[in-house]
Amino acid sequence: MADREQPVTLRTRKFIRNALLGRKQMVVDVLHPNRANVSKDELRSKLAELYKTSKDQVSVFGFRTQYGGGKSTGFALLYDTVEAMKKFEPHYRLVRIGVANKIEKPSRQQRKQRKNRAKTLRGTAKVKGPAKKKEK
Repeated sequence: MADREQPVTLRTRKFIRNALLGRKQMVVDVLHPNRANVSKDELRSKLAELYKTSKDQVSVFGFRTQYGGGKSTGFALLYDTVEAMKKFEPHYRLVRIGVANKIEKPSRQQRKQRKNRAKTLRGTAKVKGPAKKKEK
């Protein structure tokens, strides 16, 4: 855990104030020498502290570590309100940061098999209980 005490420098560039989506958006350069990388959770808290906002209103994604290490570059969105974040941010990113719950659904293969089984019943009358096979 000595890794977390290593200093991390954040630099923001290409800063844009997007009033229509109620957010500030920017590219973030993270300098982290002597450290593999920085967690997105830690970056969110540092950006929130830097821009005097709540950690719940910050979304970071798309980070890539440069070859040789020591520097990562990614994207950050700082929303004005939590409501704006829930309205405009993709659901999968809300799930990642714990604002929304993941929608549980059957696996893709199960959905396809169910769809194909339903195709065989098209045009037949509904039967209570087990379905009867047609005689050829």
